[in-house]
This record gives sequence, structure tokens and C-alpha cells, in this order.
Amino acid sequence: MTADANRLAYLEAMGIDVWRERGAHDASDTAQALEQGPDTASDIPLLNWVELQQHVASCKSCGLHETRTQTVFGVGDPNADWLIIGEAPGQQEDRRGEPFVGRAGQLLDQMLLAVGLNRKSVFIANVLKCRPPNNRDPAKHEAEACRHYLERQIELINPKIVVAVGRIAAQLLLASDAPLGRLRGRQHSLRDGALPLVVTYHPAYLLRSPSQKAKAWQDLCLARQIVAEQR
Repeated sequence: MTADANRLAYLEAMGIDVWRERGAHDASDTAQALEQGPDTASDIPLLNWVELQQHVASCKSCGLHETRTQTVFGVGDPNADWLIIGEAPGQQEDRRGEPFVGRAGQLLDQMLLAVGLNRKSVFIANVLKCRPPNNRDPAKHEAEACRHYLERQIELINPKIVVAVGRIAAQLLLASDAPLGRLRGRQHSLRDGALPLVVTYHPAYLLRSPSQKAKAWQDLCLARQIVAEQR
């Protein structure tokens, strides 16, 4: 039995309630999984939030670990109703370890504020946890290597809505090659229909094409309506 498992056993024997994150599991399960080899797909569904962060930080599942400054796990409330998912970290995100920074991040913050949200009340993540060199599009095998991490994040957060930001994120999440214009404006779903998903434009695109901001506003209003209907 590991030291953590011993500590939990002692606390429980003393009648002391042990706080666990939503989706947490018994420490012995984690220890057993890690003994079989860390960072494997079979381990990831057993990890709690902190353990998942640690696995992502040390991940070497694809070649992107060779060029990253650091991984970008995500930011915000791990119990949020809204999960915002982008494509991959850029240069500034790779440097700071936080998704959606710079001008695009500032615009995303303004978009969230427009529907009564902010960076601390949602959770913001990317499909990829490492920056592709020169900000190129993610390769299929890179997205697949990170998919287990994102799926576990979704499971632990258990959001009421996912907002896919940008074409790449939307296509990867929905396993579609349809253009973003055909994907936005309606409700999709993940997890066998249990989790609603809405697609919208990436803030970086909106900075280049401000005339599309009205459509992005419509997408966020749709997401807000979907969440309101669940209450």
C-alpha cells in the first residue's frame, strides 16, 4: 500500500471525512494502474484531477514533447457548466502555460462576459496539450495521443455544454470534415448524445473577420439557451 493509501486508511479509520474531487477514485486503484506503466490509455480513466494534470505535464505520447516549453492543461473552474475547447496552444500559450492568451484570449474573455461568464467560471482547454511547431494544424496522431486526456477532462468536469472554438477543434471533436460554417448554428452532441456541443468561430478568426462576430454571438446565445433548459 502506498503512503497516500495509508494516509487515507488512517483518516477513515479515525472517522475523519476525506475530501475527494468529483470523479476521484481510491488511491490504491491509481497505484495499481501506475505500477502497470504510466501515461497509458488504460490508466487515464482512473485518474483524478490532480493526477491527470501530472500525467499531462510529463506526457511523451507524441513528438510534440520535444519542442514544447510546457504543456497547457487548461484554466478555470473544474466543476464548470461550460467547457470551452480550442485547437492547440500557440506560442504565447506554450510560454505561459495557459490557453487563449494574447489578443485572441482577450476577445474570448469579452465574448464570455457578453453572456454573463468569465474565465474563472468556465473551463478552457484545448484538444492538444502541446504546441505544434510554427502553430501548424495538429496531426491526426497527435490529436489521438491527447484524446484520452481531453475525454477524462470532460468526464471529471461533467459540463452542461461544450463549446468547440474554431474549425480544427470542431472537426476533431465531431469526427467531421464539414466546414465550420455548416457545423455552427445548431446543436451537436458528444458522449452518445448525453453532452450538448455548440460550434463557433475562433477569436483569432474574428479578429481578422469582425463581420462574423454577430454569428459568434448567436452561437453563444444558443449555448446559453441549452444550459438554461437543463435547469
